[in-house]
Amino acid sequence: MQIYQGKSVFSGIAIGKIRVYKKKERLVKRMKAENPDVEIERFEDAKKRGIAQLGVLYEKACREVGEANAAIFEVHQMMMEDGSYNDSVRNMIKSQSVNAEYAVAATGDNFARMFEAMDDDYMRERAADVNDISERLISILNGDDTDVSLNEEPAIIVADDLAPSETVQINKDKVLSFVTVHGSLNSHTAILARTMAIPALVGTPLPLDEHVDGKLGIVDGSDGKIYVDPDDETLSVMQKRCAGEEEKKKLLLTLKGKDNVTLDGQKILLYANIGNIKDLAAVIQNDAGGIGLFRSEFLYLEQDHYPTEEEQFRIYKQATETMAGKRVIIRTLDVGADKQCDYFGMEKEENPALGFRAIRICLTRPEIFKTQLRALFRASVYGNLAIMYPMIISVDEVRRIKAIVEEVKASLSEQGIGYGTLEQGIMIETPAAVMISDELAKEVDFFSIGTNDLSQYTLAIDRQNTKLDSFFDPHHLAILRMIRMVVENAHKAGIWVGICGELGADQELTKEFLAMGVDELSVSPGSILPLRKIILETNVAEYKEGKKQ
Repeated sequence: MQIYQGKSVFSGIAIGKIRVYKKKERLVKRMKAENPDVEIERFEDAKKRGIAQLGVLYEKACREVGEANAAIFEVHQMMMEDGSYNDSVRNMIKSQSVNAEYAVAATGDNFARMFEAMDDDYMRERAADVNDISERLISILNGDDTDVSLNEEPAIIVADDLAPSETVQINKDKVLSFVTVHGSLNSHTAILARTMAIPALVGTPLPLDEHVDGKLGIVDGSDGKIYVDPDDETLSVMQKRCAGEEEKKKLLLTLKGKDNVTLDGQKILLYANIGNIKDLAAVIQNDAGGIGLFRSEFLYLEQDHYPTEEEQFRIYKQATETMAGKRVIIRTLDVGADKQCDYFGMEKEENPALGFRAIRICLTRPEIFKTQLRALFRASVYGNLAIMYPMIISVDEVRRIKAIVEEVKASLSEQGIGYGTLEQGIMIETPAAVMISDELAKEVDFFSIGTNDLSQYTLAIDRQNTKLDSFFDPHHLAILRMIRMVVENAHKAGIWVGICGELGADQELTKEFLAMGVDELSVSPGSILPLRKIILETNVAEYKEGKKQ
């Protein structure tokens, strides 16, 4: 038995097989093939496996996102069988006596460059598809086709780290736990784990090889440990603890359907944070009163092109309809910093967290912004949809947003396209926004405090830098005073205020937020019922009195 200590992201026990997820790397060596016929046979076998994998992905995508969105996998199957592509690979192997991996990589690069040089936009987009199928074939040839989406059984996923673009592709039904060697408590892998309410660890120094891959593992989210190949005694103890955790979950389910009201009658809204419409089931299952943060940037991260108005409209409409009149707050595009989209073509920045991101992209690339706004306003007629804008630092930005919104509404009206009356709010994520929150409150319908970035900018600590964990204090008095100031300024202006950052789920602060008068907490779905339990057992007046003494 091997025990590795990490940092806990979400508590609980997970027991199952460990699966090492390795990033696909394009490090392909050119090697002389002693027998080209054998290399051609390897290529043909890899192609068959690739086509079969794409078939599985097509069926999965049909179930989860519909036939239209699943069609890309059919396209990839056809491209894998393309005569010109196949002839090029075979000819290179025969004429140059090279290994199959090199022939596939070289052919993929050649075809991608050919498509990129074409005038037609559609054909240029096919370059990314060629790269995708080549990557899949190379992975199969290397014996490294560890596609998490093809897990046959639920597993503990172990990785060096997972980028946002990778997490969106994971079949979440097949994940028991996440354990990463790197990553911080505020990384997107950590946020995903909290959304899924599964135990997870970051900063865990374990080997990503046969010493753990395929072995039985136990993740203890409370102690921050992962046990690899546990002995019988440890397994027995953990199985009992796991059963106990399940009992606690069942007890929490008795809170479903109850109002979020304290013992002395103070109400608060409990909403859910999500990144995809696939998370809606968890929202409903955990009895959320609405969606307080729909991270729309994940629609962009899971694509290789700018999502069209229709693609976005279908997703926003589905979310709004599914929530059946409950408020759905969708945050506009928030890429940049640690959430990079290659096709945005943004220049490398020395400090991306302080750079070209979120609303700054939208205001400097208005056509991208208008496409999203059109989709949002069109979807607003199907339920209670609200919009919030991230990374605001000035009143001028809000007024520029309003002007663009009016242009979009006028355009929709001219075309005879209906839209609803919807709330518009902003995220308070910067000290600048906090200090002028009294002025900002006059311009919007609500505030949502993004404590992840607010903590980062206030404490001057990169939340992705694990070396600074010992300096990071999420309960820092400066942060709590800022939250109190925002709440007071919002209420003076007659608007409501919520918290949608990770701090909203911090059970040590729930009573403090109630005392401040926070109107809404938006958290991962799995945190809703535990927070409701605290709310129902709290007397806010007594808590305030106790603080004075």
